[in-house]
Amino acid sequence: MSTCSPTPATEPAKLLDVRAVAELLDCSPRHVYRLSDAGRMPAPIRLGSLVRWSRVAIDEWVRAGCPSMRKGQQ
Repeated sequence: MSTCSPTPATEPAKLLDVRAVAELLDCSPRHVYRLSDAGRMPAPIRLGSLVRWSRVAIDEWVRAGCPSMRKGQQ
């Protein structure tokens, strides 16, 4: 009996590290940090010393045309 539910190996990661975000955006990890520090992309989630981004937030941001995430700026 087999099931069709996704396994952790086939399910996309919900939290992405800087390298995974850089790969999605086709840029360098340093550029991801620059965008984040400037408030031009979704804010990361900090888990102790780890920095991760929500896959859903990044996908929605890209679909919206990568608008600045700073309040009051377009």
